[in-house]
Amino acid sequence: MQFLSLTVILRTQTLKDSQSSRFARSQIYKSESLQIEHARIISTKPWTNYRPWSVVHRPDAIISPRMKILLINQVFVSPEEPGHTRHFEMGQYLKQHGHELVIVASDLNYQTGQRTVERRGLFAEQTFDGVRVLRSYIYPAIHRSYFWRIIAFFSFMFSSILTALRVKDVDLVLGTTPPIFQAVSAWVVAVLRRKPFLLEVRDLWPEFGISMGVLKNPLIIALSRWLEMFLYKRATHILVNSPAYREYMLAKGVPAEKITYIPYGTDVDMFNPSIDGSSIRKELNLEDKFVVLYAGALGQANDIDTLLRAAARLKEEERIRFVLFGDGKERARLESEAKSKSLTNVIFAGTRPKKDMPLIVASADACLAILQDIPAFRTTYPNKVFDYMAAGRASIIVIDGITRDLIETSKGGVYVNPADDAMLAQKILELSRNPVQVKEMGVNAREYLVKNLDRREKLDETLSLLKTLVNA
Repeated sequence: MQFLSLTVILRTQTLKDSQSSRFARSQIYKSESLQIEHARIISTKPWTNYRPWSVVHRPDAIISPRMKILLINQVFVSPEEPGHTRHFEMGQYLKQHGHELVIVASDLNYQTGQRTVERRGLFAEQTFDGVRVLRSYIYPAIHRSYFWRIIAFFSFMFSSILTALRVKDVDLVLGTTPPIFQAVSAWVVAVLRRKPFLLEVRDLWPEFGISMGVLKNPLIIALSRWLEMFLYKRATHILVNSPAYREYMLAKGVPAEKITYIPYGTDVDMFNPSIDGSSIRKELNLEDKFVVLYAGALGQANDIDTLLRAAARLKEEERIRFVLFGDGKERARLESEAKSKSLTNVIFAGTRPKKDMPLIVASADACLAILQDIPAFRTTYPNKVFDYMAAGRASIIVIDGITRDLIETSKGGVYVNPADDAMLAQKILELSRNPVQVKEMGVNAREYLVKNLDRREKLDETLSLLKTLVNA
């Protein structure tokens, strides 16, 4: 692997301050020639020589006291697994800026339901490019019924508390939801450690579950809403990745000054239009096809049934292929459905680690994001859309609300009414016959994302928030 080679000379000194236990543990790095800057690295071999942030020489630089952040995230994904690696990238970023993120995660991958590590005892420890991960026990039932999924969530809630308490000298505890129960774990650890509790809300729970019909029992709904408000009130601060989530919380009486909106964005160098995806096309026998890619979970929320109905309408179009990379609870049923309809234009390509996703996205002509037609999903940004845009690919958005607004504002794709398979088939057919338009949409999407949703800038904002909370 090719790494960015930069020499850094550091003189370190440990200071002990009896007035503050945090500064007693902190290391203050001093150097006359040190400053951390962003260094963009564009690679034609994604991830292999990828270093998102680097240290370079500068005079007059001062590194702030070292922070140690503890994150509890059941569904954390390493670059060796399928799924989104935002917290891994956050850990790399903090490390390069002189801080540390320690992650307590489950020992199952959420998409596949398979063990990610051999564990003996309460947890197993891993390190990914300097990011420390403690894989804690979870009962292996996340792809069974919803009852057993809740049992699995509870098992991680308790085991993660015990694992997290093994981590010493923590300055802030970061909890993330969903699943909401792991946020309870983070709150408990923060209380026991007497540290700030930052609640990160990635999706609205239980709102999504109620809207999808997963939660139906009035008592369970009432308890879920109580737990939601309990966490909002107990959190030191709340971080959201959608402007609609902020409005939702304001309507519930959460003070405006307690909520910070920072969209995730994506890494604009990892997903780059210069990447050659021909190897994936060759592997799947797609060299001369118009490829519509779906990359993500195959669950109830994702409405892949609409995709299959659209594919059935396009069976006679020899050039068009639907390629699905991902896994989930619904995969077996969806594959059976495609087989029963003789959909030879649909390929279930399985799962790939995140480090392979730039090549996979680069292999597509257009990329698809789709969710069920329920009001709650109008408030969310699927992470995959940011990756599609950064890769310079036209997006087909079958989601109303803020994601539709994003793709229409950027002129980076087309919108299709949710659950409308006829409209979806027609839009795909039109795009397959207009490569110039498809290319132009991809260029527009990339330009908009680089200007507005570069993950480096968003992590800068996140770091500023963490410093504010720790130093309060």
